Amino acid sequence: MSMTAQDVIKLIQDKGIQIVDTRLTDLFGGWQHYSLPASRLTEEMISEGLGFDGSSIKGFQVINESDMLMLPDPSSAFIDPTLAVPTLVMTCDIIDPLERKPYSRDPRNVAKKAEAYLKSTGIGDTSYFGPEAEFFLFSDVRFGQSANQGFYFLDSPEGIWNSGAEVPGGNKAYRIRHKEGYFPVPPADTLQDIRSEMILKMADVGIDIELHHHEVATAGQCEIDMKFDTLVTMADKLQKYKYIVRQVARAHGYSATFMPKPLFGDNGSGMHCHQSIWKGGEPLFFDETQYALLSKMAQHYIGGILKHAPALLAICAPTTNSYRRLVPGFEAPINLVYSQRNRSAAVRIPTYSSSPKSRRIEFRAPDAMANPYLAFAAMLMAGLDGIVNKIEPPPPLDVDIYELSPEEKGDIRGTPGSLAEALDALEADNEFLLQGGVFTPDLIESYVDAKRKDTVSIALRPHPYEFAMYYDA
Repeated sequence: MSMTAQDVIKLIQDKGIQIVDTRLTDLFGGWQHYSLPASRLTEEMISEGLGFDGSSIKGFQVINESDMLMLPDPSSAFIDPTLAVPTLVMTCDIIDPLERKPYSRDPRNVAKKAEAYLKSTGIGDTSYFGPEAEFFLFSDVRFGQSANQGFYFLDSPEGIWNSGAEVPGGNKAYRIRHKEGYFPVPPADTLQDIRSEMILKMADVGIDIELHHHEVATAGQCEIDMKFDTLVTMADKLQKYKYIVRQVARAHGYSATFMPKPLFGDNGSGMHCHQSIWKGGEPLFFDETQYALLSKMAQHYIGGILKHAPALLAICAPTTNSYRRLVPGFEAPINLVYSQRNRSAAVRIPTYSSSPKSRRIEFRAPDAMANPYLAFAAMLMAGLDGIVNKIEPPPPLDVDIYELSPEEKGDIRGTPGSLAEALDALEADNEFLLQGGVFTPDLIESYVDAKRKDTVSIALRPHPYEFAMYYDA
């Protein structure tokens, strides 16, 4: 049962809460917040909203129209399990203070509109998402850039490069080799207890966890899988997930990053997104007579995802670093085809179960740097466009695509090679996002402008490896 404003006030009193933390998500997925003494919070403040400076949030308002309101959602309230001072957190929607209408660039508002649009089409009434967010835990992280230098340094007790290190008390070995981190037991996996603490704290805030394990790369790559949930609820959960991962990591002397490709020569971190559509409590993606038990609706949904994939990735793989992951040789899903079981395809059909309720598609190209509200909404809109327009996907490929000859791979489209290419695709192909007013032109324009600046920032700076390649040329 969802909590009301009255329930929140009672919870604060019953649990001895001292601080109320109000949080919003910016255009690029960052969780922003401010806090107030719990004794100040009233039901009226929850219903009327709390003011903040929208011009100080990247991608939001200009300075002469800066006043905005955060509207706390009492149904989202949870007690923060990572803070020493008893703190209650509420996720907020953003509204315009003059018209008191939802803000067009509020990512959570976009996600809500996507759910509403699905219902308006009559195709279904519920969209489920199950993201698999991967991350790294490092014990030492240093980086810098100035006019005359640029560097980064990462370290982890698990890193294979520490096999010969002199360690106080002696080096005990058990280092994970490159690409061999999936998934050894302790003592090679040194992060078991840390991940277990993470999932217990996630359970405290209402996140249902299916499993956790070490991932493929050396040096602390991890995965924690959440049970699927509805679009907006899952985006809320992913924000809590990332926050708890970072907080618990820090408490244990580690730094967590969801950066897709922090290590050269080893697997990167993705966020494979399982998704399906239901109606009246019944799954719509199952048909025992079709390939991989997928209904025609599901195949058309895949058709929409694959057609719009280059544009989608501007939102779902939204950093310059994302495209250092989307390269051949690291199980990267760079081929815009679909397949059952094949992990080199952009869309995979899991085959662990033949149950109609488990029939879903898995889009493997996104990563966890994406804003979950925008990413889930954009994927749903692409899939719905495929269903509405009956977009047929290319034939499924169940072979090892990396082993095909150039001639055999000739007709296979690939993911964009850079963020700049993905942004070009989004500018050229965004009508599917605008349907039902889910995304708005001003949001897309603001998003693209900011991301273009990211690409320029990288392009202007010498890369450390350029010195190895060119200094004495």
